[in-house]
Amino acid sequence: MHPPTAPAIHVQGIEKKFRHNYALRGVELQVATGEVRALLGPNGAGKTTLVKVLTTLIKPDAGVAQVNGWDVTAEPKRVRSSIGMAGQYATVDGVLTGFENLFLIAKLRGAGRRGARRVADDLLARFRLTEAAGQPAATYSGGMRRRLDLAAALVGSPPLVILDEPTTGLDPEARLDTWDAVGELVADGTTILLTTQYLEEADRLADRITVIDQGRVVAEGTSDDLKAQAGQRLVLCVAEDGQLAPAARALASATGAQPDVDRRARRLEVAVTDGSAALGRALAALRSEGVEALELSLCRSTLDDVFLALTGRGRRTPGNRTSQAGQARPEESA
Repeated sequence: MHPPTAPAIHVQGIEKKFRHNYALRGVELQVATGEVRALLGPNGAGKTTLVKVLTTLIKPDAGVAQVNGWDVTAEPKRVRSSIGMAGQYATVDGVLTGFENLFLIAKLRGAGRRGARRVADDLLARFRLTEAAGQPAATYSGGMRRRLDLAAALVGSPPLVILDEPTTGLDPEARLDTWDAVGELVADGTTILLTTQYLEEADRLADRITVIDQGRVVAEGTSDDLKAQAGQRLVLCVAEDGQLAPAARALASATGAQPDVDRRARRLEVAVTDGSAALGRALAALRSEGVEALELSLCRSTLDDVFLALTGRGRRTPGNRTSQAGQARPEESA
């Protein structure tokens, strides 16, 4: 048994290098028992490398990583016996039925035939797969296969389940189905580490969010905490293309920052820190420029805004995107 006071995950100063490239650069992470933590970051940020360290698939070059109180390097067998894992793609055997998949995994976990049958039946019922229990997993829909994958990760009742981008490649309906299944795990008190690129997924499921970029943790907190750091945004829509340039000048004058401009939607956005005061200045500046606003609103920043600001990526919207009216971003004019 792991110490009852131990956090589910304790990571301190973890580094991992592949040839000349660092995948992890001194990562720090603490996940409390019963918590749902989202690890958010773009492709290549280091999320999957960290998961591989925590699941003992690779060894770190430096630092300490403990899972359920066990050191991943010194006690890998104890770590593996105390976790469940569902990767980016379904790992169940498509030839076997849903029941046979879970029965086999339970047997490999050390259960007897009667115990393995009970575990498989219970998990199939829990994830609403009883009617499909006798069908080959290859015939399952994407959402059903993902639910079966999650069920497989729960064989043995591990206190910690790690989900590495569990909804990658799923259609919207299957993604919602998976979120519901994860919600059931949360309701039962299972500790979950969830890596994802989907901002809505992190916003909906996680108690706390850790943002990782280029192998480093760049921010951590609740969704509300992170959104508060990003402040608010002024959103302006105008009726005619010819008003984009004077509207951009007006917002720049009112806020001290160049607005993002979506020419196709005739929409301008700019981050502000003083909310209603900036809104008043914008109204005055727009009148001075002779711009008629179809819409002018003050919006709370979304998790998308937070992510893009923290990772240094430009905010992108559909259409002919410019940073100033009539001036293309460098990457789009190249």
